[in-house]
Amino acid sequence: MTAGDAALVLNGVSKVYGQGATAVVALDDVSLTVSAGEVVAIMGTSGSGKSTLLAIAGGLATPTSGTVLVEGTDLGSLKRRALSAMRRQRIGFVFQDFNLIPGLTALENVALPLELDGVRGETARSEARRALASVELRGRGHSYPDDLSGGQQQRVAIARAMVGTRSLVLADEPTGALDSVIGDGVLSVLHQRAQDGAAVVLVTHDARHASWADRIVFLRDGRIADQFVADGPEALLAARQ
Repeated sequence: MTAGDAALVLNGVSKVYGQGATAVVALDDVSLTVSAGEVVAIMGTSGSGKSTLLAIAGGLATPTSGTVLVEGTDLGSLKRRALSAMRRQRIGFVFQDFNLIPGLTALENVALPLELDGVRGETARSEARRALASVELRGRGHSYPDDLSGGQQQRVAIARAMVGTRSLVLADEPTGALDSVIGDGVLSVLHQRAQDGAAVVLVTHDARHASWADRIVFLRDGRIADQFVADGPEALLAARQ
């Protein structure tokens, strides 16, 4: 897939939890296209639908209505096994709670998606070491999650999301547990991944971090309220006043 091709397309996507008087509309008729090589930041207040959008974009949740296409494949058309393979091979996730496996080392956590797809052990571990090095964790591959700080665990989760040839990286507050220097380093890695041809969708509440994106999308009450090309944090803040 070349830069500019649509890596992710959401078309009229809605998500409703519950029924009747207790129904909660998390997303309301959202349409969004993210191209290969593009970084898109999603911003909005708590409860605006940001995390729901990421879950649906990556096939972790099913929309109530609408369609989701990843590299032209309709996720709703895939059976469970094919959807799992799509998530392992083409979609990388960075979760707020990291989702690391406590009984595996950092290296094993990062290599796991590759090994599940049949990549030989040493090849998978070599890829995992490169991914860990890219987030400044060279030499910590032997450590278990409980032996790492929260920021280090977050960087392991980011390395796992980017290992291999994932064409779509979905990151939910990936710098939330990091100091500004390490956070900027992680954003630089995500930006480089986009320059290498992946699409990156980043949920963040930080205007400075959003300024790394090519485009910023604002959600309000489950709908896209605004979107524009990023032009530094000062321009972003001015646009919201």
